[in-house]
Amino acid sequence: MALDNIIQFILDPVLPGWLLTVKFVFLSLGLFFIFFIVWALIKTTWLKRLIIWDIREIMTYRHYGLVRIERKWIKIRERFAMNTEAEEKLAIIEADNLLDEVLKKMGFMDKTLGEKLDKLTVDILSNLNEVIEAHKIRSNIIHDPTFRLDRNEAKKVFKTYEKAMVDLQVL
Repeated sequence: MALDNIIQFILDPVLPGWLLTVKFVFLSLGLFFIFFIVWALIKTTWLKRLIIWDIREIMTYRHYGLVRIERKWIKIRERFAMNTEAEEKLAIIEADNLLDEVLKKMGFMDKTLGEKLDKLTVDILSNLNEVIEAHKIRSNIIHDPTFRLDRNEAKKVFKTYEKAMVDLQVL
C-alpha cells in the first residue's frame, strides 16, 4: 500500500501553496539566468571567437588577424612610397615593429626582435641573414640621428622586410 502512495505522489503531486510559490520563484530565476547568459554571449567577443572567427578562417583559408596586419603593411608601403628619406626611415622602423609583432603572435616571446631573430632558423625565414642586417640598419636609424640612408639601400631593406612577411605567410 505504501508503494502505491509513493507512486501516486510522484505521478500526481498535490502541491501546497507555498511549494507552488517556490516553484515559480525558481522558474523565474532560471529564466533570468538563461536571458543573462544569452545577453552575455551577445555582448562579449567569446562567441565571435568561438564561432564567427573560425567560420571566417575556414571560408577564406587565412588566419583572422591577418587583415589587420595587411592594413598596417599597406600604410607602411604608402609611407615608403613618399620618397623622402625621413618617411623611408620611418617606414623601415614601422616594418621592423610589425615583424616583431608578427613573431610575438607566432609564439616567440623574447623581449627584443634581435633575440627573436636569434632563435629563428632559415627554415622558418629564408632571408634570415638579410633580416638581421635590416634590423641592424633600423637600430642605426634609431640610435644615430646623423645616419644617412640612400634610396637604393632603403629599397633593399624594405624588400627584405616584405620578403620576411611573405615567408611568414602574413602577406
